[in-house]
Amino acid sequence: MPDDPTADLTAAAPRARVGIDVGGTFTDFVLAVPGDRGALLHHKEPSTPGDPARAVADGLAAVLDRAGLHPGDLAAVTHGTTIGLNAIIQRRGARIALVVTEGYRDILEIGRSRMPSSFDLHAAKEEPLVPRDRIVEIPARLGPDGRPVRVPDDRELARVAEELRATGAEAAAVLVLHGHTDPAFEAEITRRLAALVPGLPLTSSAAIWPEVREFERALVTCLNVYIQPLMHRYFDRLESLLDGLGVTAPVYIAASNGGSLSLRSATERPIETVLSGPAAGVTAATRLGRAAGIGRLVTFDMGGTSSDIAVAVDGEPEFATHTTIGGLPLILPVVAVNAIGAGGGSVVRADAYGALKVGPQSAGADPGPVAYGRGGTRPTVTDCYLHTGVIDPATFLGGRMILDAPAAARALGLVGDELGFTTAEPGAAADRAADGALRVATAGMAVELQKTLAGRGLDPAEFTLVPFGGAGPTHAAVLAEEVGIREIVVPPAAATFCALGAVGADLRRDFARSLRRDLDDTTVAALRDILAGLEGRARAWLAEQGPASAPPVLTLAADMSYTGQAYELRVPLPDRLTLAALTEAFHREHERLYGFRDAAAAVRLGTARLAISAAGSDLATAPAEAAPAGGPPPAPDGHRTVLLAGERVTADVHRRDALRTGHTLTGPAVIEQDDTTVLVPPRWSATVDPLGNLRLRHS
Repeated sequence: MPDDPTADLTAAAPRARVGIDVGGTFTDFVLAVPGDRGALLHHKEPSTPGDPARAVADGLAAVLDRAGLHPGDLAAVTHGTTIGLNAIIQRRGARIALVVTEGYRDILEIGRSRMPSSFDLHAAKEEPLVPRDRIVEIPARLGPDGRPVRVPDDRELARVAEELRATGAEAAAVLVLHGHTDPAFEAEITRRLAALVPGLPLTSSAAIWPEVREFERALVTCLNVYIQPLMHRYFDRLESLLDGLGVTAPVYIAASNGGSLSLRSATERPIETVLSGPAAGVTAATRLGRAAGIGRLVTFDMGGTSSDIAVAVDGEPEFATHTTIGGLPLILPVVAVNAIGAGGGSVVRADAYGALKVGPQSAGADPGPVAYGRGGTRPTVTDCYLHTGVIDPATFLGGRMILDAPAAARALGLVGDELGFTTAEPGAAADRAADGALRVATAGMAVELQKTLAGRGLDPAEFTLVPFGGAGPTHAAVLAEEVGIREIVVPPAAATFCALGAVGADLRRDFARSLRRDLDDTTVAALRDILAGLEGRARAWLAEQGPASAPPVLTLAADMSYTGQAYELRVPLPDRLTLAALTEAFHREHERLYGFRDAAAAVRLGTARLAISAAGSDLATAPAEAAPAGGPPPAPDGHRTVLLAGERVTADVHRRDALRTGHTLTGPAVIEQDDTTVLVPPRWSATVDPLGNLRLRHS
């Protein structure tokens, strides 16, 4: 790790880029100057939930000041955010309406007619995103072959417009049955209707995602318009504050697929940004894995509110085309990130039955954990780390925030009393509550991580854990030991890792079009035409995003199945699109996953997919921060007692910036850095590799 992180920044100031990740507790920044040394500067700013853009502006000013740069020195700003995701989860979006083909007014309520839980007869369904009284029927319909079955006349459109105005909606989505077969038809209906309701934004579902399955397509379009006004206001506020700072560089928004897109694209399609923060962290982790020669890794992102994992094999993250946010299905391609448990701000409590619970409630940034001294009264996981001695109250955030350890102890003691941890020994109730809460959190995470790996047929012992987020390195070894992972790689600046992923994110967008036809020569010809159209749209989109530092890369795939199967496989397309080549590609993929092929069965082509990407900066291929070589490990800065698994042990305390390549420490030890704390339990060792990573191994 460089002794002076600002040493190389001013030399190439006009090329500096900033990555930003807005979290519930902190807003993270990474300022980068691409080049041979890849100088990086990291910064954490307390989030401002009431005005998230304010923390972005304040933190950007602070990191530029630390670097000795001016706002005009920036070449680009890339920003990841969970504002849209939080609005969906908390149902704080706009008042929206849905225009849908006659007879399909109940599409959102019926959904897939599945029970929320097969075992809980009292489990309630998610409330529809659009209530039935704001769903307007329109006499417009396409057949499965894309031919118009019903086209509304002017009188019918006027009636729909009048009903739409009466809903009082701020925005509306338009869905025509089988609209994916001819997106232009649905777009024309939307255009004609928009002319009759000026001032009301209307969005065609086929323009957002022209894929088969009417319910999911309706929902993704409704989600887009649901958060669009909120995101538009946020982006306007962000632009205003950045303009006030003097930033003239283009602003990009990190996307859920691990790439990024321009601010204009994000404003039009904010649904593509809802998982941008977690996806950016996975992108950074896979880049680290390739540089460090790690083929199989599990990312562990533990922030203030939640913990997320993702799996990468052969240096590439897994992608999903179906995920769930806020209990609602989302069909856009995203980096496959799974929520597995609590974060540093998750509240520790005793439930009505006297059981110890951790989360899902979070103290967030305001008031935050009790130890923050901002009015919080309910202890959190961070308070547990503090009370058990893992975190030093005087060195948190490099000493910029002094934590109140006695207040955390008192709050944990109250929880211990509620749990019946009565004892004559002072502080014992707080000790048991803190230790128990960390065990509960670990057990919940371990179960979810094991389920995720087992569902893919993967052995945890073959994987390396890459922790990041403010609390990830602190909790990583305990979680790894619980699930059987024996190696951990902690990046140099793990707490701002999602921001690092954002600053190096490629420009990327996914395109799709459903066919739903049995595979024959006619279908293959149609597939070629559709892919040519998608490529034209993709290249036009890329040209609108601004300059890229590398030629675009196109990735082609198709969803395929044996005719009659309910589920499809994603199949990479061969270089030559012939009937024989496509059929063989599907058989080979089916055989790889399931161990057999049915050569006599007909094959069906579902959805054609195309992804375009181009490096927005050369940081994406730059080496990681290199650690200078050193002699023997430095002597510990001190020692402190740490409560681990119910036992008190004496741990050596080291500063990470004092460690050099080849230095090895044995646990129990605590390694402190400005933005996080790395715990090395007994039976673990930590070695600094040539890239500055800490490699923890279980003996």
